[in-house]
Amino acid sequence: MPDPLRAQQGPSRVELKARRTYFWCSCGRSKRQPFCDGSHAGTELTPARFTPGEDGEAVLCGCKRTGTRPFCDGTHNRLAVTDASASIPQHEAGEAGCLHLSAPKS
Repeated sequence: MPDPLRAQQGPSRVELKARRTYFWCSCGRSKRQPFCDGSHAGTELTPARFTPGEDGEAVLCGCKRTGTRPFCDGTHNRLAVTDASASIPQHEAGEAGCLHLSAPKS
């Protein structure tokens, strides 16, 4: 499977609504980051569908290499920083202000 494009160096903080279905962009091509806009068409990459169990802020992966799709796990801290993203501060998954909502188990 091809590597996704890195949409940004760090994560996106977004407000999510409980029981609403979202599609997280996994290819890095979407113009609606961090959400899918269908730009993955023609690639082997597909968006991650998720439904939060509660309202609240979530931290979604922007580097597209997280091990906890769609949520940020701090992987971006271990990737080479690109010139355009050099000013993005690093953070650790789970640190204060880094709420990772989880989708209900199916």
